[in-house]
Amino acid sequence: MRVSRAQAEANREAVINAASRLFREHGFDGIGLKDLMKGAGLTQGGFYKQFESKDDLASLASRRAMESATRRWSSVAASSSDPLRAVVDLYLSAGHRGETGDGCPLVALGSDAARQSPEVRTPFQDGIKAHLQVLEELMPEKGEPDADEKAMVVLSLMVGAVTLSRIMTDPDMSDRLLEAAANQVKRLAPLAGD
Repeated sequence: MRVSRAQAEANREAVINAASRLFREHGFDGIGLKDLMKGAGLTQGGFYKQFESKDDLASLASRRAMESATRRWSSVAASSSDPLRAVVDLYLSAGHRGETGDGCPLVALGSDAARQSPEVRTPFQDGIKAHLQVLEELMPEKGEPDADEKAMVVLSLMVGAVTLSRIMTDPDMSDRLLEAAANQVKRLAPLAGD
């Protein structure tokens, strides 16, 4: 049975969305094509009609995840009177720590991405640049010579803190890591009211 062009595109989008979540949950090498397709409600048979390779899908899913994360930051910032604090509070939270399938792809896949092809790493690089741009715009010292460097430090600190907090089996230590990172971000880029 032939699938209409519109249905084929909807299926492709469903696979990219499912892969975006499933790669964050299992890693790039922790899930096969059969389970990726099943996660989208499809059979494995149509995979190569829609994607050149698993790397092709990983690249598209990574771009989708990074763009979603950047939009989330921008949305949270836009809806707050203290945008930087809102982003920091969202990111360095127990809730975000637990969002393994929908949380930050840098945390979920960073070390995996570093071992992937340039095709898969490029969406991460683009996403990192987008995250840095959001942070730079939210910095109190926006436009100053070292604002871009502070944004790099803040992003690195936040990604590292959430990564480490996810590793911990001690919930108190995990919470302390997030709190310590938030305190250091406040020192680097004082938030309104601090």
